[in-house]
Amino acid sequence: MRNIAAIFQKQLLDTLRNKTVLLQFVLMPVMAVLMQSTVRPEGLGENFFVILFAAIYVGMAPMTAAGAIIAEEKEKNTLRVLLLSNVRPREYLIGVGGFVWLASMAGAGVLCAVGNYTAPQRAQFLAVMAAGILASTLIGAAIGVVSGSQMAATSLTVPVMVVFSFVPMIALFNDTAAAVSRWLYSGQVSAALGRIGNGALPWEGILVMGANLLAAGLLFTAAYRRCRLS
Repeated sequence: MRNIAAIFQKQLLDTLRNKTVLLQFVLMPVMAVLMQSTVRPEGLGENFFVILFAAIYVGMAPMTAAGAIIAEEKEKNTLRVLLLSNVRPREYLIGVGGFVWLASMAGAGVLCAVGNYTAPQRAQFLAVMAAGILASTLIGAAIGVVSGSQMAATSLTVPVMVVFSFVPMIALFNDTAAAVSRWLYSGQVSAALGRIGNGALPWEGILVMGANLLAAGLLFTAAYRRCRLS
């Protein structure tokens, strides 16, 4: 636990210095605050921009941040120093993954606060976001593990991130994108957030989210077994 806590603290300090990673956590919440407070779209619901940016945020911030952090430390040999300092790979991954998840949940908290939700609805909002952020963190960590440099991680992350971030947004206006979005965890996040206050999430959504989480976990496991952190 001491090693995990130390990795967490180290990553917090590194992120405050790394504006590229820090931007991932603040961009969408800030845009949601601006749009929600200045634009009132007719017929789209009072929390339209919160849901829109929340789905983009889930598919973008944790994935990009986790991949960039791990790949950068591999490239700069910081990771090698940590592993030679009696830090086990699982401790490092838990520390980094926990940091990315909590930092992303802080952004989700801002998005939740911007929306006009009651206390029970806010709990539902954060629970849905927590599941989506976990899936993205696992995918981002898998990309970071298989990448030899930060540039390589970015090249792998961008196309994946575009699919998970923007397909749910396009699905609002396109039937083909909607058919794809229903099978993505980010699409189910968007659908679940849209249903807050209008009934429980259907079983299909729960099963798709669970299947996506399982697939993300298996992807990370496969990537780690193949490449490790050496």
